[in-house]
Amino acid sequence: MSKQKNPVEALLNEKPFILLDGALATELERHGSDLADPLWSARVLVEEPEQIHRVHADYFRIGADCAITSSYQASLQGFEQRGIETGAAIELIKQTVYLAQRARQEVAGAGAQSLIAGSVGPYGAYLADGSEYIGHYGVDDATLENFHRPRIEALIAAGADLLAFETIPSLQEATVLFRILEEFPEHSAWLAFSLRDAEHISEGTTIADCVAAVGHHPQLAALGANCFPASITTDFVTGLKQLTDVPIIVYPNSGEQYDPVEKTWSGESVCTAFDEVASEWYAAGARLIGGCCRTTPEQIERIHAAIERT
Repeated sequence: MSKQKNPVEALLNEKPFILLDGALATELERHGSDLADPLWSARVLVEEPEQIHRVHADYFRIGADCAITSSYQASLQGFEQRGIETGAAIELIKQTVYLAQRARQEVAGAGAQSLIAGSVGPYGAYLADGSEYIGHYGVDDATLENFHRPRIEALIAAGADLLAFETIPSLQEATVLFRILEEFPEHSAWLAFSLRDAEHISEGTTIADCVAAVGHHPQLAALGANCFPASITTDFVTGLKQLTDVPIIVYPNSGEQYDPVEKTWSGESVCTAFDEVASEWYAAGARLIGGCCRTTPEQIERIHAAIERT
């Protein structure tokens, strides 16, 4: 893959870090959308796409360098369960890119450097039972390939600048994702695992073993984790930095606990302190930084300000 096709590298040559956006679902709920559905934010894609455009625009307005599309839980299988046929499902997945592109165009204008990352959520998100924080699906590689390939094809066809393989709980799934990506050699992806702790991904595989297996792939644009407690971010980044020279990406959640059965959050939110610790993540080596579940544009803006002060 030519270096010109790695937009993360290109952007990091222009600025010291890349500011990611924050939670999509949190903002959709704040604006009145109902996400109590196995499709989660993909339900809004079907019913209220302008709400998604609105959230992307809000993040671009506060200075985000990258929008992550609303395709995390969008899959042919999930849409099929709602009676949406294959052709229409593929167009909906493409629409996630178009909505983000339109928001970028309206806020930043033509020639903007900001990126659109096509979200490729884990197989566990489709199961809607919290498996993205456990792994161990008990399925073979072919099942995972058949699940992921149509969405990857659609996101690339729609013009996503790169792909976001995110909240990935298993090394098997990460390996399958990059095997599919090899069919598109001019494109790159970041890989963000879900974590059990600072040294293990959710299924229990060590970070060191993950780096050894996929951390040197030529199409890997950034490596790290998302949707994990902010309290372990510095330790995670410090350890990962010793294993790789690939740009490190982190976008933790608010620190609350998610109940996949009740579809509710509980516990104490610590996301208001992101602005106090984000500079530590940068100092430890993170270069793509943002927020995941339950974070807001205001908190992302404070992350930006905190790192800019360092």
